[in-house]
Amino acid sequence: MLKIEKLSVKVEGKQIVSNVNLTLPKGKVYAVFGPNGSGKSTLLMAVAGVPTYKIISGKILFEGEDITWMNIDERARLGIALAFQTPPEIVGVKLRDMLKICAGKKPGEEFSREELELIEAFNLKDFLDRNVNLGFSGGERKRAEVLQLLLMKPKLMLLDEPDSGVDIESLKLIGEAIQNYISESGASALLVTHQGQILEHVKADMACVLLNGSIKCYGDPYQMLENIRKYGYESCAACTRRRGEEQI
Repeated sequence: MLKIEKLSVKVEGKQIVSNVNLTLPKGKVYAVFGPNGSGKSTLLMAVAGVPTYKIISGKILFEGEDITWMNIDERARLGIALAFQTPPEIVGVKLRDMLKICAGKKPGEEFSREELELIEAFNLKDFLDRNVNLGFSGGERKRAEVLQLLLMKPKLMLLDEPDSGVDIESLKLIGEAIQNYISESGASALLVTHQGQILEHVKADMACVLLNGSIKCYGDPYQMLENIRKYGYESCAACTRRRGEEQI
């Protein structure tokens, strides 16, 4: 599904990601751990094709096709969708209209019964006529962001800290919705998380730790998370599982 080969990325002239290798098969979830500022978000932005994240070397392959130099719109049409860590406010755009765009609706077309049920499941029916994310709480923003993502029906979900700033109830709702979508559609997910709470609801198959822009080790996500919680990210710098284990 997704193969990243020796990828290095610059942001505003500064190299943030260096020589990253990662392979994500269809229907699997790959968790990326790391402290703040380690390059996790930069990696996702580069895969999504956000133009301010400049690839300086390496390749990104999606379903066997080299997408390294494709723009963000082309990648979206292939089925790659990104959920931001901090979803922005969009004044003048109603959530209803944004969701219809994500669902590929024609002008004047209404939501299907299935889509309305999903909106209700995310507890966002009463938000449809509000500006996107304006005055939303952290949990409401994340629910709206993930709902938009799921309505796009992507093949690959790029999830940037879906558990950041989210209350327990919203986290459970978001996590279970992501897991259900993956199980039913066969989609894949590259999931960035700092503390790992989302993995209580989303089953990860493989994980790596990103430190100072480079992957330090690969392994079982739950064992890795337990070690991080016990010993901190410093223990990952000494990990010996650095090469040959990037595949699930």
